[in-house]
Amino acid sequence: MSPSNSFNHLTAKERDSISFPARHVLNKGLLIREVLDFGCGFGKDVEVLKEKGIDIVGYDRHYFPSYPQKQFDTIICFYVLNVLMQEEQTRVLMEISQLLKPTGKAYFAVRRDITFEGFRTHKIHQKPTYQCNVILPFFSIFRNENCEIYEYRPYNQKNIDPKADSCPFCNPSPDRTLLAESATAFSMLDKFPVSKGQALIIPKRHVDNYFDLSFREQSACIFMLNYVKEILQKKYEPDGFNIGINIGKSASQTVDHVHIHLIPRYVGDVDNPEGGVRGVIPK
Repeated sequence: MSPSNSFNHLTAKERDSISFPARHVLNKGLLIREVLDFGCGFGKDVEVLKEKGIDIVGYDRHYFPSYPQKQFDTIICFYVLNVLMQEEQTRVLMEISQLLKPTGKAYFAVRRDITFEGFRTHKIHQKPTYQCNVILPFFSIFRNENCEIYEYRPYNQKNIDPKADSCPFCNPSPDRTLLAESATAFSMLDKFPVSKGQALIIPKRHVDNYFDLSFREQSACIFMLNYVKEILQKKYEPDGFNIGINIGKSASQTVDHVHIHLIPRYVGDVDNPEGGVRGVIPK
């Protein structure tokens, strides 16, 4: 059994000056309006950028643990993903997608000089810390031998596949409410909900049959399903949930792109809830 990644915060460095990625996005004029530094470590970038007139706050689970309670126009996340395991990376991507305003942008900096991946003993703290290389499916705005910076825009704010205009999930409308996004999947509120807060979890790759998804894609969808459930539970306080996937026309699939329905349920929303999903076939 591999060790837990409970000491990843020990990789944060105390610096005397602004980091290279922060200086780069600052000089390019990319820090627009309200800014969040997600995973800010000891907060040096926040301190310097504030001095330069940037409206910025920092969040770090260990050093600045007050979680943001609003959305931001710009989010920066520098050298965080490299010290997280894959499921932790996915959680950060989903959280940032939720904290970003619909028309905002996020910038991720990842290291490109890592030669050893996995756990190692930290020289100073003598604790097991993790590191890995990270490649994101976002637009790269800078790369050298040490660092790469990606620009992220919400999935429904750009034309993903011009050849798939007929698919509402390949090119979701900008006015749809995006709940969360990861490298592989995204979630948004259902356009025609049968209950308050009904959500869809959708893989980005255009596939019509759930069973034709790769294990990685299926896992990404289930991981997001759990995360979106947290969002809906907090916002709508339902009493239960139904989870459903329609596969094929005989199973009532109307959009030829895999999507998982997460349906909040409430006491009294139907006269007799017995039978649950078995009720899709009357009697």
